Amino acid sequence: MSISHITSKLISPVPSPEPDVLFSSLSPRDTIKYLQEQECANKSTRAFAVDGEEKARKDAVLGRLVAAVYTEALDVLLAEAIEAEAEADWWADLGRSRLRVVHYLIQTLPLRITSLFGDVLRILRSNNQSLSISAFKPSSIRSLLSRDTGRPGSIIARIFPHLHTHPRLVPPPLAPFGTYTLSLRSTSTSPSNIIASAFRVLRHTFSLVIHYLVHFVTLPVQLASHEIHAKRLELERIRNERAEALGELTGKRDDLSRVLRKDLNERTAFLQVISQVLIGQNVDTAQSGLDVSLLDALTATSSRVVPIHMSLHRENMRTYSLIRPSRFVRIWPRLLVFPPLILYAVQRVSASQDTLFSLTSSAWETLKGFWRGWLVEPLTEIAKTVRTGGEGGIIVQEGSMGADLQSLERMALSLARDKLNYSPAQLHDLSNKLRLGDLTPILQIYEEDIKSPVRSAVSGTLLRSLFVQVQKAKVDVDQALAGIDKLLKSQELTFAFVGVAPALSFVYVTGGYLRGFFAGASRHGHLGGTRRRTAVWLAIRRIERLLITQPHTHTHDDSGGRKGAIPHLTAGLLLLSVSSLRQYAETWLPPRSRLREGFLEDVGDLEDPSLDREEKMRVVERMWRSWGRALEWENLAAGVSS
Repeated sequence: MSISHITSKLISPVPSPEPDVLFSSLSPRDTIKYLQEQECANKSTRAFAVDGEEKARKDAVLGRLVAAVYTEALDVLLAEAIEAEAEADWWADLGRSRLRVVHYLIQTLPLRITSLFGDVLRILRSNNQSLSISAFKPSSIRSLLSRDTGRPGSIIARIFPHLHTHPRLVPPPLAPFGTYTLSLRSTSTSPSNIIASAFRVLRHTFSLVIHYLVHFVTLPVQLASHEIHAKRLELERIRNERAEALGELTGKRDDLSRVLRKDLNERTAFLQVISQVLIGQNVDTAQSGLDVSLLDALTATSSRVVPIHMSLHRENMRTYSLIRPSRFVRIWPRLLVFPPLILYAVQRVSASQDTLFSLTSSAWETLKGFWRGWLVEPLTEIAKTVRTGGEGGIIVQEGSMGADLQSLERMALSLARDKLNYSPAQLHDLSNKLRLGDLTPILQIYEEDIKSPVRSAVSGTLLRSLFVQVQKAKVDVDQALAGIDKLLKSQELTFAFVGVAPALSFVYVTGGYLRGFFAGASRHGHLGGTRRRTAVWLAIRRIERLLITQPHTHTHDDSGGRKGAIPHLTAGLLLLSVSSLRQYAETWLPPRSRLREGFLEDVGDLEDPSLDREEKMRVVERMWRSWGRALEWENLAAGVSS
């Protein structure tokens, strides 16, 4: 924690003699006890002569004990302040939701009723009254509680104990029905006025009934909400008291360094200051000698002041029930509800085994079909296409277009030979034109034949020229399809990837979600998870706000009036927030990383009590600038604001 880091700075000015077996093997409290026993033994044997080396060694041990008591006081105050702040945050989170308040009321209802009945039994025993069922009637309970000399109060105040310390939160009682109905009676004897008055009375009575019902239903929730708010305020008050005391003791760093170099009287006075801060009063110590006085002061502070302070703190937390309810109290409604629900679910599952088996089989077959038909086979085809280069036609088979073109050439040459009496040279020239798509001689024959279609159809060449054109159209269609085929073959990989892209996208999104889910469950998320990084973001924001507003009280002396000095309350609250930053960095940031080392260096600067307000403000600005993007504080701020 941060206090150990500060304590190392505080103890550094202490002289460092050779390691003492006594001090290294025993706790500070046991060491003080051992030194007292040695003093008593020396008194009984009247062995007062000690050499200079032994005295210096003893003074060094006493100095380290003073520093150890100082460190113990800091640790106690920090632990109590952290506990109070954690509990206050828990109650604050609970009070932000009306549903959580209702849940809290249900959780604590058995404890409230048990406490009420326990008070009734205690009063009955104290009054020597017999135990009977009539004693637990509301009127009897109210009468018994009013006669309680220890803590008189109403039933509501017993069920909600915070009303004893916050009586202003007690809601005013509702007036009886008669107060409203009598005031609405009409003195007129007119039938219309009587009917109108009766209607008003009926309507007002109905509204009163609704008002009473709403009041009695919402009253427990309101009282529970007030109780949560009162506990939060009390915890914040305790936190501020501990933080102010912590800030005051932390401000004594220079005093400790100076005191450890002076005589024993200065050390005794310093211990009295610690006692004054912890319990608000000095503790009398023996004054028979300087050494004995310091040992008595060490004993009083370590064995009396610190335990008394801790006992008072625990008693305060217990008396006002400031600690959150136990885990059993918080989960008993679930333990009451979940077993029947689980039993019902098991019965439903056992009754629907066939249906569930069918659904499971169908889901498994669907997954297998998706895996094979939408992933494995398309990817296999893509690999095959890449390997073979897209051999073979997609629409037109190889050789089909060549056969049609050769057939067209033979038909055209035969017609030209028979009809036009072409020589071999002319037929060769016509063959070249046909390969280029030129059918001019054939079209000329068709034009002549169409002039006398009947005669040409019967005895001429009309049908032959017509069939040649049909074959030419077929060749043109083959060429168009071949072009489309060539285009499709050039984009075959594109179409293949487009076909498999939706399945790959689905697998990628689902796999990423599952990977994040299981990674969050196993590693608690990236850099501690969103919840812890949000807590760090809130802590650094709170530190900046404390440095700007600098809250302070007048319970303790101020920080000395030094320019730029931080008030004790602000310094203590800063230590609370900074301790959470250090705990986060040491727990969740990657070890032996530059991120962790740099973050801890900045945290150490915030912990340093020698830096003033302006210097710490620059440290906070550096942290926002250096770690805001690495820890995604901007995204967290957007999520919190939304």
